[in-house]
Amino acid sequence: MAQYDLIIIGAGPAGMTAAIYGARADMNVLMLDKLAPGGQIINTNEIQNYTGVGTVNGAELAYQMFEHTQEFDTITFDYATVKEVIDNGAEKVVRCEEDDKEFTASSVILATGTRPRCLHVTGEDNFRGNGISWCAICDGAQYRDKDVVVIGGGNSAVEESIFLAGIVKSLTIVTMLDLTADPIACDKLRAMDNVTIYPFQDILEFTGDSHLEGVRFRSTKTGEEKTVSCDGVFEYIGLTPTTDCFQNLGVLNKFGYVEVNDRMTTKVPGIFGAGDCVTKNLRQVITACADGAIAAQEASHYVKNL
Repeated sequence: MAQYDLIIIGAGPAGMTAAIYGARADMNVLMLDKLAPGGQIINTNEIQNYTGVGTVNGAELAYQMFEHTQEFDTITFDYATVKEVIDNGAEKVVRCEEDDKEFTASSVILATGTRPRCLHVTGEDNFRGNGISWCAICDGAQYRDKDVVVIGGGNSAVEESIFLAGIVKSLTIVTMLDLTADPIACDKLRAMDNVTIYPFQDILEFTGDSHLEGVRFRSTKTGEEKTVSCDGVFEYIGLTPTTDCFQNLGVLNKFGYVEVNDRMTTKVPGIFGAGDCVTKNLRQVITACADGAIAAQEASHYVKNL
């Protein structure tokens, strides 16, 4: 059973930044993730608000971050699906699904991020992965010159809609409120000729038999129902924290987010949180990186004082 100063669960921007700061604090660091490093930004076409970088493809930024972590001999990355973290006081045990493999460390940072939320309406399960997607970068190309619907009005929905509008025949935005993304992005989307926006709508159903044919929705203001024909749908309606494997630690709030203070510490000594999976107001790449830096710094202080 390998022993480390710090185990970071999750290799998104928060986890990778934490790894770098941990290594610079002379800690032996293990970073675990069940998928490729980068987290949600791998599926983002353009990131325009990461200071000093300008416009950058999400996967490219993720690669640059991971390459940075690999400059340190004291950072190890491993693919693993964590199923449980056990607090044994000065020693933490991270148990993984693969062959019940275990790692131990003096401190752990929980940085597992979030996953897209679903609508749970009629037809969604039928067309999941076959007409309905949660990743425009992954699946957008197959809808070139076709009719597409995007559900949602936040930053992710608007940014990915701008990307999609450049390749599809028509793009319809259906959102439960109004567009709530950055005003500059919203104005850019509204100005695109092939975009139609329906704000203040409830999604009722995804229609079709063997393949997706359309989306039925109802106005929350007038009660009027409408069905828009489409070839594909992309959902961007919020996120759910990926924290099921931490339930035994007693560090989650009622929504499943890791409760931390401004130093990224949880109520369990030696357990820290960082990134989108923690309680916070703004979930962006830059805030995730800041969380990771703070969490690693606090973890180094904790380990040195053991």
